Amino acid sequence: MNESVANPSYAHGRWLGALWVLLALTACGHAPGLPTEAARPIVIGQSQLLPSSILGGARRINVYLPPGYADASRRFPVLYLLDGGEAEDFHHITGLAQVVAFNGKTQELIVVGIEGVDRKHDLTPPSKVPGDRELLPTSGGAEAYRRFLVEELQPWVAAHYRTTGRSSLIGESLAGLFVTETFLRAPTSFDDYIAISPSLWWEGEALSHEAASLLRAQDFRGRRLWLSLGNEGGAMQSAVDRLVGSLTDAALPGLSWHFEPRPDERHDTIYHPAALTALRALFPVSEP
Repeated sequence: MNESVANPSYAHGRWLGALWVLLALTACGHAPGLPTEAARPIVIGQSQLLPSSILGGARRINVYLPPGYADASRRFPVLYLLDGGEAEDFHHITGLAQVVAFNGKTQELIVVGIEGVDRKHDLTPPSKVPGDRELLPTSGGAEAYRRFLVEELQPWVAAHYRTTGRSSLIGESLAGLFVTETFLRAPTSFDDYIAISPSLWWEGEALSHEAASLLRAQDFRGRRLWLSLGNEGGAMQSAVDRLVGSLTDAALPGLSWHFEPRPDERHDTIYHPAALTALRALFPVSEP
């Protein structure tokens, strides 16, 4: 006897099972009788190795070009992203760069991500504090890394992409320390600096203690600094407060700076919301 006739619940169960199989196949693109498309990669950028005589080896550079780059008559500012590898912050920041430009109120940007090799070495200046050297034993390579960015990477970008000549540097945590140190010690390296929750605790807050004298010694005309800090407390908070105080007291002509406290964010949550706000603030579209 046909079991589906003798047992209606059995027939109902088989019907439901067949329906679920059909739905699953449809979701996977393999439903019987429906056309299929071969999987294709989703491409958001270009990646290549850039040889460096300064660093003694090649570094991987990831480049995001905005949709408007298809117009060969247009040029774009460049955002240099520290920790810019595919497994680091490249996807996050290029996504923000795309989002902020959607509404037409924010400029489109070329994003150049520098993939980290040993960030504890590349992003820190040498420290005289024994505890720092014990914590980060490979630290101290910031000066050479800065030379690589300015002397090798920036000319390579200018030679291969249509840029406006305006350059910005963004980083968080140790990368934020590097951004802040570059701003204070070599301000002409970039036009704009975005430092988010910078690790200014490094070397007993030495950089923040030097900030006042460094601000007096350098030419900051035409530079912009966008600084943000999460709910950090301790040496992070005191060092940033000291830096903000030095910036306020210096009142340097031609320097534009902004401090955005974010007590609602932790060290591990601040990067996205702070970067989003910074990009909107620093790269507005000029009204016609």
